[in-house]
Amino acid sequence: MDVLWKAGSVTLSGMFELWAAIPVGFMLQLPPVLIGIFSAVGAIISAGAVIFVGGSLRNWLLKRVEKRSKRQGRMWQIWDKYGVVGLGLASPLLTGAPLGAAIGISLGAPTKKLMLWMSVGIIIWSALLTAGVAFGLLQFMVPETK
Repeated sequence: MDVLWKAGSVTLSGMFELWAAIPVGFMLQLPPVLIGIFSAVGAIISAGAVIFVGGSLRNWLLKRVEKRSKRQGRMWQIWDKYGVVGLGLASPLLTGAPLGAAIGISLGAPTKKLMLWMSVGIIIWSALLTAGVAFGLLQFMVPETK
Protein backbone atom coordinates (compact mmCIF):
# COMPACT_ATOMS: atom_id res chain seq x y z
CA MET A 1 0.00 0.00 0.00
CA ASP A 2 2.86 2.34 0.81
CA VAL A 3 4.35 1.89 -2.68
CA LEU A 4 0.98 2.68 -4.30
CA TRP A 5 0.72 5.93 -2.34
CA LYS A 6 4.26 6.89 -3.31
CA ALA A 7 3.70 5.97 -6.96
CA GLY A 8 0.48 7.96 -7.01
CA SER A 9 2.24 10.97 -5.51
CA VAL A 10 4.96 10.87 -8.17
CA THR A 11 2.39 10.39 -10.95
CA LEU A 12 0.28 13.29 -9.68
CA SER A 13 3.37 15.49 -9.38
CA GLY A 14 4.32 14.52 -12.94
CA MET A 15 0.90 15.60 -14.15
CA PHE A 16 1.68 19.13 -13.00
CA GLU A 17 5.42 19.32 -13.62
CA LEU A 18 7.98 16.74 -14.65
CA TRP A 19 10.73 18.66 -12.86
CA ALA A 20 8.85 18.33 -9.56
CA ALA A 21 7.97 14.65 -9.86
CA ILE A 22 11.53 13.34 -9.94
CA PRO A 23 12.71 14.95 -6.68
CA VAL A 24 9.41 13.90 -5.05
CA GLY A 25 10.14 10.30 -6.03
CA PHE A 26 13.61 10.46 -4.54
CA MET A 27 12.33 12.08 -1.36
CA LEU A 28 9.81 9.24 -1.07
CA GLN A 29 12.68 6.78 -1.60
CA LEU A 30 11.25 5.02 -4.64
CA PRO A 31 13.67 3.13 -6.92
CA PRO A 32 14.90 5.34 -9.81
CA VAL A 33 13.28 3.14 -12.47
CA LEU A 34 9.87 3.56 -10.86
CA ILE A 35 10.44 7.29 -10.46
CA GLY A 36 11.17 7.62 -14.16
CA ILE A 37 8.16 5.53 -15.14
CA PHE A 38 5.62 7.20 -12.85
CA SER A 39 6.82 10.74 -13.54
CA ALA A 40 6.62 10.08 -17.30
CA VAL A 41 3.15 8.53 -16.97
CA GLY A 42 1.90 11.58 -15.09
CA ALA A 43 3.31 14.00 -17.66
CA ILE A 44 1.92 11.95 -20.56
CA ILE A 45 -1.53 11.90 -18.94
CA SER A 46 -1.58 15.67 -18.55
CA ALA A 47 -0.23 16.29 -22.06
CA GLY A 48 -2.82 13.87 -23.47
CA ALA A 49 -5.63 15.57 -21.61
CA VAL A 50 -4.60 18.95 -22.99
CA ILE A 51 -4.10 17.61 -26.51
CA PHE A 52 -7.34 15.70 -26.82
CA VAL A 53 -9.53 18.20 -24.96
CA GLY A 54 -7.71 21.12 -26.50
CA GLY A 55 -9.67 21.36 -29.73
CA SER A 56 -12.20 23.72 -28.20
CA LEU A 57 -9.45 25.54 -26.36
CA ARG A 58 -7.45 26.12 -29.54
CA ASN A 59 -9.22 29.28 -30.72
CA TRP A 60 -8.94 30.94 -27.33
CA LEU A 61 -5.22 30.13 -27.12
CA LEU A 62 -4.58 31.27 -30.68
CA LYS A 63 -6.02 34.70 -29.93
CA ARG A 64 -4.04 34.96 -26.72
CA VAL A 65 -0.71 33.74 -28.16
CA GLU A 66 -0.98 35.95 -31.25
CA LYS A 67 -1.65 39.02 -29.13
CA ARG A 68 1.37 38.38 -26.94
CA SER A 69 4.12 37.23 -29.24
CA LYS A 70 3.67 37.83 -32.96
CA ARG A 71 5.84 34.77 -33.66
CA GLN A 72 8.57 35.59 -31.18
CA GLY A 73 10.04 33.63 -28.33
CA ARG A 74 11.76 30.30 -27.94
CA MET A 75 8.75 28.05 -28.67
CA TRP A 76 7.96 29.94 -31.90
CA GLN A 77 11.59 29.56 -32.99
CA ILE A 78 11.53 25.83 -32.22
CA TRP A 79 8.20 25.49 -34.04
CA ASP A 80 9.43 27.33 -37.13
CA LYS A 81 12.66 25.37 -37.30
CA TYR A 82 11.72 21.87 -36.10
CA GLY A 83 7.91 21.63 -36.17
CA VAL A 84 5.99 19.12 -34.08
CA VAL A 85 9.05 16.94 -33.47
CA GLY A 86 11.09 19.79 -31.99
CA LEU A 87 8.18 21.07 -29.94
CA GLY A 88 7.47 17.60 -28.56
CA LEU A 89 11.08 16.97 -27.64
CA ALA A 90 11.85 20.41 -26.19
CA SER A 91 8.66 21.47 -24.43
CA PRO A 92 8.70 18.93 -21.56
CA LEU A 93 11.97 20.50 -20.47
CA LEU A 94 11.38 24.15 -21.41
CA THR A 95 7.72 24.76 -20.60
CA GLY A 96 6.39 21.57 -19.05
CA ALA A 97 4.23 18.98 -20.77
CA PRO A 98 0.77 20.55 -20.30
CA LEU A 99 1.82 23.99 -21.49
CA GLY A 100 3.85 22.52 -24.35
CA ALA A 101 0.82 20.52 -25.44
CA ALA A 102 -1.34 23.64 -25.27
CA ILE A 103 1.19 25.54 -27.37
CA GLY A 104 1.24 22.71 -29.92
CA ILE A 105 -2.55 22.72 -30.13
CA SER A 106 -2.59 26.50 -30.48
CA LEU A 107 -0.08 26.26 -33.32
CA GLY A 108 -2.32 23.80 -35.15
CA ALA A 109 -0.24 20.65 -34.67
CA PRO A 110 -1.99 17.38 -35.60
CA THR A 111 -3.15 15.79 -32.34
CA LYS A 112 -1.83 12.26 -32.93
CA LYS A 113 1.57 13.46 -34.08
CA LEU A 114 1.78 15.94 -31.20
CA MET A 115 0.84 13.24 -28.67
CA LEU A 116 3.47 10.89 -30.09
CA TRP A 117 6.31 13.41 -29.97
CA MET A 118 5.27 14.85 -26.61
CA SER A 119 5.33 11.30 -25.20
CA VAL A 120 8.76 10.63 -26.70
CA GLY A 121 10.08 13.91 -25.27
CA ILE A 122 8.59 13.20 -21.86
CA ILE A 123 10.09 9.71 -21.75
CA ILE A 124 13.52 10.96 -22.82
CA TRP A 125 13.60 13.84 -20.33
CA SER A 126 12.22 11.80 -17.43
CA ALA A 127 14.87 9.12 -18.06
CA LEU A 128 17.68 11.68 -18.33
CA LEU A 129 16.60 13.72 -15.31
CA THR A 130 16.01 10.63 -13.17
CA ALA A 131 19.39 9.17 -14.14
CA GLY A 132 21.07 12.50 -13.45
CA VAL A 133 19.60 12.75 -9.99
CA ALA A 134 20.30 9.08 -9.23
CA PHE A 135 23.94 9.33 -10.28
CA GLY A 136 24.28 12.64 -8.47
CA LEU A 137 23.01 11.06 -5.27
CA LEU A 138 25.38 8.13 -5.71
CA GLN A 139 28.28 10.58 -5.64
CA PHE A 140 27.30 11.58 -2.11
CA MET A 141 26.39 8.12 -0.86
CA VAL A 142 29.43 6.11 -1.98
CA PRO A 143 32.43 6.72 0.28
CA GLU A 144 35.69 7.65 -1.40
CA THR A 145 38.37 4.99 -1.43
CA LYS A 146 42.04 5.90 -1.06
